Amino acid sequence: MADLRPPDDGAVRAAAAWTRARAELDGLPGGGLNIASVAVDRHVVAGRGHAVAIRRVGEDGAVTEMTYDDLRRASNRFAGALAALGVARGERVMTLLGRCPELYVTALGTWKRAAVLSPLFSSFGPEPVRDRLRLGSARVLVTTPALYQRRVAPIRDQLPALRHVLLVGHDAGDVTAPATSAWDVAVAAASPEHPPEPTGPDDMALLHFTSGTTGRPKGAVHVHEAVVAHHATAAYALDLRAGDVFWCTADPGWVTGTSYGIIAPLTRGATLVSYAGEFDPRGWYRVLEQQRVQVWYTAPTALRMLMRAGADLAKAHDLSALRHIASVGEALNPEVVDWGRRAYGMPVHDNWWQTETGAIMICNRPGGEVRAGSMGRPVPGVVATVLERGPSGRARIDAGEATLARPGEVGELALRPGWPSMFRAYLDDPDRYDACFGGGWYLSGDLARIDDEGYYWFVGRADDVIKSAGHLVGPFEVESALLEHPAVAEAGVIGVPDPVAGEIVQAFVTLNEGFEPSQDLRVELLAFARRRLGGLAPRDLGFDQHLPHTSSGKVMRRLLRARTLGLPEGDTSTLEVSS
Repeated sequence: MADLRPPDDGAVRAAAAWTRARAELDGLPGGGLNIASVAVDRHVVAGRGHAVAIRRVGEDGAVTEMTYDDLRRASNRFAGALAALGVARGERVMTLLGRCPELYVTALGTWKRAAVLSPLFSSFGPEPVRDRLRLGSARVLVTTPALYQRRVAPIRDQLPALRHVLLVGHDAGDVTAPATSAWDVAVAAASPEHPPEPTGPDDMALLHFTSGTTGRPKGAVHVHEAVVAHHATAAYALDLRAGDVFWCTADPGWVTGTSYGIIAPLTRGATLVSYAGEFDPRGWYRVLEQQRVQVWYTAPTALRMLMRAGADLAKAHDLSALRHIASVGEALNPEVVDWGRRAYGMPVHDNWWQTETGAIMICNRPGGEVRAGSMGRPVPGVVATVLERGPSGRARIDAGEATLARPGEVGELALRPGWPSMFRAYLDDPDRYDACFGGGWYLSGDLARIDDEGYYWFVGRADDVIKSAGHLVGPFEVESALLEHPAVAEAGVIGVPDPVAGEIVQAFVTLNEGFEPSQDLRVELLAFARRRLGGLAPRDLGFDQHLPHTSSGKVMRRLLRARTLGLPEGDTSTLEVSS
């Protein structure tokens, strides 16, 4: 059986792994570390400035490119533009943008100015935008005229700290609001040789907002040293190499869209593909085919939607350049892994991390065995375990000591603090931050188990697990079983109060094309789940073609439960909405 105890020298070995990773990266002239310099400038110094850094693919298929030297010069100009606006070290620059070249230039230029980048979802409404701009004390906002008019103008007078708005696009001049100007004009006026400001590894670089179950959003603080983990895990978990064509489909307002949509591929010297279009199976396959994508990082929701479109559509495109597929955002259902083998000739590799961890912590390594449904094993430098749960459902911490779960037992997934991309605070909320640690561990809030060979298996969020008649039921396991039925495109599972069992398992499913809701199908699906899950199967099942999702693609079980039971919905700022 697997020994869940970290080795006695685990912390020492982890530190050594990160030391080796740091040694691959050049620091700033005169000392220090800066994400932008590592991601862009060092390639130019090494004579690789002519390589393509960003390849933007428009909705119409038109392609524009920026080399590493183009990106260096443009980001220098943006840093100079911030200096001209009086933006000081540590002040926050927020973006409310889709995938456009200005997004990447803004991010890199912000770090060169020693300011802090905070990306927002472009689908946020005015209230979530206001809350984050206020909580982050944003000094500069970069957005488009359309998003400004719809999201920012209605609440601009509630943002006294916001000094400047820079507008991206040819119609920027159409907006005449005070302290609002055109992004390209400000950048054009600055020097392309603005040197990066000196920054150290522990200087704040990123502020990522993540919504809690209730209450205000949490601002997770990350530092420049996070680039060490981005660089190392891009190679170890994603098999990313210099010169590769890489496509990360994550929204730029999500942590993956920054860590692996901007930083990691650039540190590796890859060409990152930036697709301006929305999800569409044919459009996505055209991008993979025409851009000869070699490494593809996407989300389980997107893969399930591609499954609905069928393997024949995938096989109708030349995807022979594709070498590695990985998934992130939520646990990857075993059926999707196996479907990848049939449709693409290779499995989809799951991995696990969080906004707070900043980078991939556990993965199915390229070239290694992929166990469908498993998150994989910890990456080098990460010490992980599973802790026994107490009465609250979270890790048991007694007198400052954590109790390890037994092999195969479900417990709380925990990490030994100290990896480079670990968040360093929740902005202005030290108590909330301190509550994430106990017994010498970072407590993830996710439940998992470890099998005999050290593979980690996701069970669910601690606050999602259903307690039914003495059994602990993980929603993910039930959802995965339902997805094996040909009628089911997606599933969401919650617990509903029951006077006898405590809770019963309630499932909601989205149907594939060609299937219609009916009592006969409902009975068939319940029986199908019972044959696979026995007593863990749902007791009731409903049909819902519009399950609530976050902007990163996760089914919002909390919101599904609130709507089912008529409870307050809490923070819905990350709910997927149309623009």
